[in-house]
Amino acid sequence: MALEKITSVTGKAVYVAGSDIDTDRIIPARFMKCVTFDGLGEYLFYDVRHHEDGSLKDHPLNEERYADASILISGINFGCGSSREHAPQALSKAGFKAVIAQSFAEIFFGNCATLGMPCAIASAEDIQVLASAVEADPSLDVTIDVENSSVNFGDKTIAVTIPSTARDAFLSARWDPIGELMEGADQIEETVSALAYIES
Repeated sequence: MALEKITSVTGKAVYVAGSDIDTDRIIPARFMKCVTFDGLGEYLFYDVRHHEDGSLKDHPLNEERYADASILISGINFGCGSSREHAPQALSKAGFKAVIAQSFAEIFFGNCATLGMPCAIASAEDIQVLASAVEADPSLDVTIDVENSSVNFGDKTIAVTIPSTARDAFLSARWDPIGELMEGADQIEETVSALAYIES
């Protein structure tokens, strides 16, 4: 099945403040024993959202007003630490479609891109403007315009950066290399059958 072009992402947003939020905070290692990624969403930010007895801490993701959020806003170097792809998978399984932050760890950024999850880079000042708007009105629609490298909310627009390799992949529907490989299964079989040194 052909991949979809990702020209924009619209949804409610939630601000999770902090710099250097690493992948172990996003999904603690003890929850990575799964065979598939299904179910990881319930463990997203588990240790900063729960006390040892399982009761809830004071955290934006525990607030009912942000229950429908599908765009996460954060700070500098989001997704640093280990390269575990479970981190973007946990975000995706929890219903998040995009992340806006001041900067991203490179491997985390790449893992998000292959899930079709745009990561947009914004200035500290613009992050605060967006975060304040979302806090004032959690029902506010936030749109990441991939094509025009901007984020629109209410009557405001801020400029963002999406590195060209990922941006081009989203806009050309070439963001999932495995999906591309599966699309070319017939051509692969044809090539293999034409190789004299491959026995069927």
